[in-house]
Amino acid sequence: MFKMKTKILLSGCNGKMGRAITALVKEREDCEIAAGVDLVSTGNEGYPVFSSAADVTVPVDVVVDFSHPSLLEPLLAFGRKTKTPLVLCTTGYSKEQTQAVHEASKEIPVFSSGNMSLGINLLMELAKRAVQVLGDGFDVEIVEMHHNQKIDAPSGTALMLADAVSEAKQEEMHYMYDRHSQRKKREKNEIGIHSVRGGTIVGEHEVIFAGHHEVIKLSHSAQSKEVFAAGAVNAAVFLSRQKPGLYNMSDLLKE
Repeated sequence: MFKMKTKILLSGCNGKMGRAITALVKEREDCEIAAGVDLVSTGNEGYPVFSSAADVTVPVDVVVDFSHPSLLEPLLAFGRKTKTPLVLCTTGYSKEQTQAVHEASKEIPVFSSGNMSLGINLLMELAKRAVQVLGDGFDVEIVEMHHNQKIDAPSGTALMLADAVSEAKQEEMHYMYDRHSQRKKREKNEIGIHSVRGGTIVGEHEVIFAGHHEVIKLSHSAQSKEVFAAGAVNAAVFLSRQKPGLYNMSDLLKE
């Protein structure tokens, strides 16, 4: 039976992740890049490129965004106006922007995740399980490492992991980003989050459970941006047939 391809509008199409998604989609039969959004066009993308979402004239089924937090407002406006689902893969949103995403999800399907990797989402579940097994006798620290071009810190994934640990502990935890500014002992309700930036590191995350005379570490290392590209494309195909609401990777994994 013939199935229609999901038509994707790729925001940030000429960035590193945009190029990875373009290459990946060329190998798939269930979707295609119908158009892109970027300030610069090489002319070799294989699809029309517009300078802003408001200028797009090509019909699309879903938007995939790997650009910059500053572009969130026009993308939400485009999604609401055209009733187009949005897959938001950009990190570094403010609290106000996060609230705007929640408001938009009341009108259109929105998929938002700080990390599109299947492995990272498994790491989150393992971290939750570790908290349940280890109890309150272990301090939790999170270390994330990325390339020297990454702007936001800590990474959205590190915050996702911290939120997962907090959820499992069933209490409000305090996120400590800057220990050197305080001279005091570590408090029990703290989760330390540490950022490393250097070289071409794609993305590494480690959750450390430090107890009495023993330490347990859970870690994930991304070897290529393709793992994030694949997750984003799978999310786009999934979201294109969903009702309005806010979705994340756990919803996709239930499919």
